[in-house]
Amino acid sequence: MKFIHAADLHIDSPMRGLDTYDGAPVELLRAATRRALIALVDLALLEKVALVILAGDIYDRDLGDFRAALFFREQMTRLVRGGIRVFVVKGNHDAEGQISKKVPDVQGVHVFSSRTAETIDLEDLGVAVHGRSFPERVVSEDLVPSYHDPVPGRFNIGVLHTSLTGRAGHDPYAPTDVATLTVKGYDYFALGHVHTREVVQEANPRIVFPGNLQGRDVRETGSKGCELVTIDGNKIVSADHIPLDVVRWHSLSLDATGLETVNSLASRFHEVCQGSVEGMRDLLHAMRVTVTGESVLHAMEARDPGTIAAAIQAATQDFDLADLWIESVRLEFRSPVDRNTVAQRADAVGEVVRLVDELASDDEAMKTWVMENLDRLPALPSDLSDVDPNKLTTEHLRAFLADAEATVLSKLSAAGT
Repeated sequence: MKFIHAADLHIDSPMRGLDTYDGAPVELLRAATRRALIALVDLALLEKVALVILAGDIYDRDLGDFRAALFFREQMTRLVRGGIRVFVVKGNHDAEGQISKKVPDVQGVHVFSSRTAETIDLEDLGVAVHGRSFPERVVSEDLVPSYHDPVPGRFNIGVLHTSLTGRAGHDPYAPTDVATLTVKGYDYFALGHVHTREVVQEANPRIVFPGNLQGRDVRETGSKGCELVTIDGNKIVSADHIPLDVVRWHSLSLDATGLETVNSLASRFHEVCQGSVEGMRDLLHAMRVTVTGESVLHAMEARDPGTIAAAIQAATQDFDLADLWIESVRLEFRSPVDRNTVAQRADAVGEVVRLVDELASDDEAMKTWVMENLDRLPALPSDLSDVDPNKLTTEHLRAFLADAEATVLSKLSAAGT
């Protein structure tokens, strides 16, 4: 028997700021979560799985209209018509108290109660599925103790939306730990909430975050999809990650050290990028490029802003790969300078270096200085309007400070100072 375990579909998740990107494939990006779900249903029908398990966050937020709910229902109907049973728990994004739009249920799709844990005994398959949905967005209690005991003689699957003991970038909802899951006596825990695939425990029980079905931005890089599990009796025969994403996000670091021309930069980008996208031609590759290192190209960029981004955009035209989009080019490189020597100078260049050294030596002083000077800056671009400066780490601030120093030094040098 085979089953699919997926989570965090986030259907129609808003991708803010796309309209500010020149040449962004907006329609394809916005349709990606739907296309990934269609791919999951196609896979389930092709593999003739018996069950599809969805471990929370079907939707991203309360529905503005019925279109997302009707689309999801349509895909569930395809599964049921193919003889596949579906089990769903609601997570923090699609909790009972979060989603106001309702459409008729699909017979064959079981949504677990939020009031109490339930167990569905599938005697014909030799499987028991246990689960409980979120009643509200914030669930601070461990739900696992409320789950029923395993059904004897069955392959027992627990479905749970949780952060476990905590995962970076994810709110600590329904916290629990591996020991609590293990003592429950189940064979498999199908988890949701964490968007990065993680095999928490290989066996007894197998505990897995499948990650989300489709990466939504550059913070969610790499292959996204579901788990395809084959069992024989009460034993797992195979368990594989199956990619289903239609947009693959990449974060590429490009070392510009020693490069002196835009041609050499384009060549290096081509070499590094080729390894990231090679053999993956059926996807849109969305890429953020961060340029690092020390190069005289920094002075060129300071004199003519946009030079580096244009060189990388031009390099994409040389790929035998039509679906490659540069989401942004971030500049974290600097001009080659001997900072110790420059700091001894009595001019403006030396003053800049000495100021940066002074600020970087004291975390609190650096943060205070940055916060005080932010008020002098113009409004942030729309895609950064929700950034909270108070949440920036000292590492972020040092990186920004170093980049600002390099830019100022380049401009002073270009002016002949």
